[in-house]
Amino acid sequence: MSMPTDARGELEDGRYSYRQQKDGRVVVTWYGRPVTTLAGKDAQKFLARVEGLGDHEAQLVMARVTGNFKRGNER
Repeated sequence: MSMPTDARGELEDGRYSYRQQKDGRVVVTWYGRPVTTLAGKDAQKFLARVEGLGDHEAQLVMARVTGNFKRGNER
């Protein structure tokens, strides 16, 4: 499976990050704000996928996991 690309270069600033909670959940954030929380098998699958990736590749994975959460009405 090929990795999608960031054609517009918008993920270069490291806008996404994640942290693993003690209970195994993973919180994915956008500029420090929580966007989505993964639990159980989804969290394990996410951690296995980002392990060993470079920063930019991990940004792509996190963008994919959060989905299309911005709808244009945010301020």
